[in-house]
Amino acid sequence: MQAEFRSMTKKGILILFSALLLTACGEYQQLLKSNDPELKYQQALVYFNGEQYVKAQTLLDDITSYYRGTDRSQDVLAYLARCYMGQKDYASASEYYQAYIRNYPKGRYIVEARFQVGHCYYLDAPDARLDQTETKKGIEFFTQFVELYPDSPYAEQAYKEMGELYDKLAQKEYLSAKLYYNLGTYLGNNYLSAEIVAKNALKDYPTNKYQEELSWLILQAKYQQMLNSIDNKKEERARDTEDEYYSFITEYPDSKHRNAAERIGKEAKKITHSL
Repeated sequence: MQAEFRSMTKKGILILFSALLLTACGEYQQLLKSNDPELKYQQALVYFNGEQYVKAQTLLDDITSYYRGTDRSQDVLAYLARCYMGQKDYASASEYYQAYIRNYPKGRYIVEARFQVGHCYYLDAPDARLDQTETKKGIEFFTQFVELYPDSPYAEQAYKEMGELYDKLAQKEYLSAKLYYNLGTYLGNNYLSAEIVAKNALKDYPTNKYQEELSWLILQAKYQQMLNSIDNKKEERARDTEDEYYSFITEYPDSKHRNAAERIGKEAKKITHSL
């Protein structure tokens, strides 16, 4: 009897839920057919606040042309961008925010729009192994933003995300330098190429989180060039390696690579003191 009652209860809930769903769907379909743009706009905000971004976006798209050239157009454009943010479609959100910037450079949502363009590029930034065009665009927009609005509530987040984007560019250079290092003497002196790429990364991104690894890679590359050197260049490269060793342990005295660096330093000293 109890099992039968539970079964009837579940069926009743399912029927009620289905009825409510059909009613809601019916109301939405009626809204789509409506010729009242204000009703559509107000209901779009209801859907947006309820995180029903696709429905909100559809209604806003439908009234965009009606409000074009009016003050309400700002709101429609801003909420369309927000709807795409809610859907995690950051490429589309960026396009709408950039359209807002072009059309309303002094609009009431301009600070949000300028920040969100950089934020969209940040969220869409690809893996460091891939092309970093989007990453560079994000840095460009964040740089513009903090210059224009240094006291904005978004400024702290903009600096943080911009720093992470710079780290991604540095990571890409580190991976490139590491690849050269791993190639060794294959078809040439790839250790020198690794050294050059790593040095340029430190120069271009002086506060990135890969600084220590880049510096360690430079020391390793110099060491390998010393080992593979011809006799008339060995002393010069040994001194170069020794100098790099001192620079490394001075900069990173507690490095996890300290012991390995000490071994490199000792070998370089043996050569410089024996020649």
